[in-house]
Amino acid sequence: MVTALSNTVKRDSLLLAVFIITVLSSCLSASMAEQRLKPPRPTSDFRIEKIGEVVDSHPERAIHLIGMYEAVYGAENGGDVLPESWDLIDTLWDRAVKNLLELQAAAVAEERWDDAASLERSLSAIGVNVEYGSNKAPPDGAYFLAEAKEYLAANNDLAAFLTAVRAEEYGALTASDAVLFLERAVKARQRRTAVYFLNLADKFRVDVAPELRTYAEGRDSPADMINGVATVLVDRGIKVEHGRGFNDRVLGSAFFVDASGLLITNYHVIESEVSPSYEGYSRMYIRMGDAASARIPARVIGWDKALDLALIKTEYKSSYVFSVVDRVEPQVGDRILAIGSPVGLEKTVTMGIVSATGRRLLQIGDVIQIDAAVNHGNSGGPVIDDEGRLVGIVFAGIEQFQGLNFAVPAERLAAALPAMIKGGKAKRPWLGFSLAENSGGVEIIYVAPLTPAADLHVPEGVYIKNLNDQAVGPPRSGLITALQDSLFQNRPGELVAVEMSDGTRRVMQSAERPDVPLAEAAKIDSRERMTAPLFGIILQTAAGRGVTASYLIKKVVRGSIADEAGLSAQDPVLIRSFRVNEKEGYALLDINVKKRLSGYFETSMQLPALLDSPDTL
Repeated sequence: MVTALSNTVKRDSLLLAVFIITVLSSCLSASMAEQRLKPPRPTSDFRIEKIGEVVDSHPERAIHLIGMYEAVYGAENGGDVLPESWDLIDTLWDRAVKNLLELQAAAVAEERWDDAASLERSLSAIGVNVEYGSNKAPPDGAYFLAEAKEYLAANNDLAAFLTAVRAEEYGALTASDAVLFLERAVKARQRRTAVYFLNLADKFRVDVAPELRTYAEGRDSPADMINGVATVLVDRGIKVEHGRGFNDRVLGSAFFVDASGLLITNYHVIESEVSPSYEGYSRMYIRMGDAASARIPARVIGWDKALDLALIKTEYKSSYVFSVVDRVEPQVGDRILAIGSPVGLEKTVTMGIVSATGRRLLQIGDVIQIDAAVNHGNSGGPVIDDEGRLVGIVFAGIEQFQGLNFAVPAERLAAALPAMIKGGKAKRPWLGFSLAENSGGVEIIYVAPLTPAADLHVPEGVYIKNLNDQAVGPPRSGLITALQDSLFQNRPGELVAVEMSDGTRRVMQSAERPDVPLAEAAKIDSRERMTAPLFGIILQTAAGRGVTASYLIKKVVRGSIADEAGLSAQDPVLIRSFRVNEKEGYALLDINVKKRLSGYFETSMQLPALLDSPDTL
């Protein structure tokens, strides 16, 4: 009887469960059916959600995403989003600005001067003044001065002098500051640095101790300077070719910039020490005398591949240290000396002149052409002028410029050093532009995909009028270099304002610059678009030319590879192949072209281009 009752209860419970499941399933099915009839959420809602996710943790990123939203849904693109969405965007903008202001105030309170200056630059890009109550915050110069004094207290002379000079560029140094840094420069036996601060003290008409003035007004001879130059040896073990082994080593030069044992050399000299792509044995040493001198171990502190510069460290204490604070702009015809170790012959001094300035050979900025005799082994050595001022750093061995010699300007070294002192790879900002300089100014000829500029739909064919509210000067050579210099000191991740000739002003968050920007772009963009930044060929489609894609040249960039090859606007072009050799750093374009200026005679051409373009921002 009990068993029968139990079975009845179980049966009833099972029936009740089935009934409940059926009812729930019916409700769920109805709910799902109703949900399926609803229109999908617009993409704009998801974009707003993404902004909301980062507005508190990364306000600069949020402002960049707001710029993307406006670029996609703004009035010029139809503006087909609900008014309440724009209200929400305005609210998120206000939150992002508020968070940026709070982060900047915290950086000042915690005396993180680099962070404070970086955040103030981002706020300036969006037109926001930094204020606390009724008092406006001090400008960048005050941050740099405070940081310079911290370095001085920590006996970090190199960083202290460089940062003090940056503070003075903002007019932040006082008479007492000038004397303070002058005293340290004399103690560190850096004569040219002492001259800089003595001139500043004289500008303030402050009394200077006679012994300080006497030292600063003295003069260093080349015989003194060679004691501050070392030979760099990078031992890469044994290399085997054609069944024979031989010593694989890189030879270069370096010079001391701080009494603690810091030296400057070229990146290409020490590349195997830091490059992730190098997998072999690599050990670096310096030598202070001849070939019989002891090898002193050295290590890399920081490097800037874009400028071919590296900062290395050894335990050797040099009797001479080169100053890097002079802001020297050498002129064509100025006499110079180059010091280094050509083919391993230590402490060689050669003389020449500045042959030219403004050569565009590196990714960022320009370099000096010199005619002083330099050879393999001179790379990384100092170039000085008649007054003993550092004017450049030799970099030798450019295959396509055999017989010509070049140097990185000393002012670029001074600008690059703060990032290298912090250690590791110097990270530089990147917006995603390829530029051309012409009579109209600086034209954007290409926007690389997956870059800040591409995010904000920056058009090609417009001109940059202002960068961070600094106007681009009148048409002349050097405008691209000036733009690169303006951006150089910014950190990746800061906000940058770009005003263009179409009347738009876009604020974007800079990214970290790739080692070779155009190599990265070539991996994901079409070959037709890559002809503009690499070869100077801006294409347009040609209608009615059969099944094979063919184009007309819309424009040829002046001074480009295409210009040198005699191509011109309206030439019909058929692209046969496009190859990129990233390891060797070049691209090849095979085309058939009918040159308009040659009676449309059809010819096949192969155009080579280096991926390491100097015309990018």
